[in-house]
Amino acid sequence: MNPLIKKFKEYGNLNPEIEEELSKRIKSQIKQKGDFFLKQGQIVSSLFIIETGLVRSFFIKDDKEVNAWFGFENIILGSILSLFYKLPSFENIQFLEQSNIYYITSDDLNELYKKYHQMETIGRIMAEEYCKIMEERIMSLHTQSAEQRYQTLLKEEPEVSQRISLGHIASYLGITQETLSRIRKK
Repeated sequence: MNPLIKKFKEYGNLNPEIEEELSKRIKSQIKQKGDFFLKQGQIVSSLFIIETGLVRSFFIKDDKEVNAWFGFENIILGSILSLFYKLPSFENIQFLEQSNIYYITSDDLNELYKKYHQMETIGRIMAEEYCKIMEERIMSLHTQSAEQRYQTLLKEEPEVSQRISLGHIASYLGITQETLSRIRKK
């Protein structure tokens, strides 16, 4: 089954008519390691899910890359400003591994939201989940030590240290690579 449709079904019921419409509108693509889904300043209004692979979101601050999040398999991803507001993105979304993705445009999603109440409900539930994830991330940055954030990352994604460079992980945690090495030795 199409991974994006499967994920939508986790948020609510989809009747066969909606599934058929989604199947017509969802596209798939293979991205290579190093490719970008989105670069800062671009407007890419698509929501995507990774069937296999890995991405990172980062922005540039003082000529340094700062990792904001990582996207693993079976998570719906996109740039909120670009996706929902058609504004230029502040972030870059780059593939860290060869990735097979499925995506749908925001225009297609909005048409389906208007046409089907079930899709509108699914969209609301996805937005609520995203708000929860963002709030948890903000709270962790303000209330947890770097070591606690690292332990949480390992708990949520146990293979993270095998798939993501220590430099990217350190940037995500807001610490130097040397500090991350000390944390990992404990």
